[in-house]
Amino acid sequence: MLDYSIVIPVFYNEGSLFPTMNSIYSEVIQQQGEYSCEVIFVDDGSGDGSLEELLNIRKQYPDIVKIIKLIRNFGQGNALLAGFSYAKGKCVVAISADGQDPPALINDMLQAHFKENYDVVACTREGRDESFYRVLTSKIFYSLIKRIAFPNMPTGGFDYFLLSRRALNVFLRNIDKHPFFQGEILWMGFRTKYIGYTRRKRMVGKSRWTFAKKLTYLLDSLMSYSFLPMRLMSLIGSLAATCGFIYAFIILISSLVWGSTAIGWAPIMVVILVLGGFQMLMLGIIGEYLWRTLNQVRNRDFYIIDVIYDHDGEFIPGQEQVL
Repeated sequence: MLDYSIVIPVFYNEGSLFPTMNSIYSEVIQQQGEYSCEVIFVDDGSGDGSLEELLNIRKQYPDIVKIIKLIRNFGQGNALLAGFSYAKGKCVVAISADGQDPPALINDMLQAHFKENYDVVACTREGRDESFYRVLTSKIFYSLIKRIAFPNMPTGGFDYFLLSRRALNVFLRNIDKHPFFQGEILWMGFRTKYIGYTRRKRMVGKSRWTFAKKLTYLLDSLMSYSFLPMRLMSLIGSLAATCGFIYAFIILISSLVWGSTAIGWAPIMVVILVLGGFQMLMLGIIGEYLWRTLNQVRNRDFYIIDVIYDHDGEFIPGQEQVL
């Protein structure tokens, strides 16, 4: 077993991979000569020249670098899971491939783990050298998560972290089909150290973390770790029923005292449309929970590996080694 493994998911990161690896080597690996390590790149179905760049990196660092190529795009979370599953380190570090996370912080993370005995070390974003839109959406996202599901969530969130082998084993045993990594790490409850940093500007290319993916990630976090949507359904149903009883009482009193009756189709149509909208919304929330439950119990693979470029050459898992 090695002392630590660094896992890097790759998706359309051509141009930033060599600088990232060179920084890791000069700022971390050479500084931590007492510890043995490996760097695992997971190509998550990139359609650019990322794999070719990774193969060139492997030629330059043949004793350190391992490449796992997934057969298609499975998402950043599943790419990390693939790297974690093949990691041989006593601890694992997850870092992005776009150069926005300073590699030098890994030194502090290793110090916290090996010298201070922390099972989890999370680098929290105290600032972001990014556009106003990304800063705002990130702030809104983590504010909602902090308020609804995880009061101990750092204000800026985190996706640059270290897990001990003990924490990693628990993490892999309890992972969801729609994973929310930060929530899973906080849920475990291991002794955690937080290190603040400012997220740097992306070196090359543009982020593929779209608004739709952020919204899906928010839904995954809420559906996996909060009953709030179900409780809102009960609350809305109770309010609608209360309004219905009040309206019926008003009509009854009006009819008995003044002899007037409610006429016209407009009030009826408004009530039908409003209640129908609420019902469709509630069915959608129930459907989200049912879909996630179905996806979990089907137990399909989180990822499918196409080929692994290891220290001993290229091979396909489950087949004879191809040199």
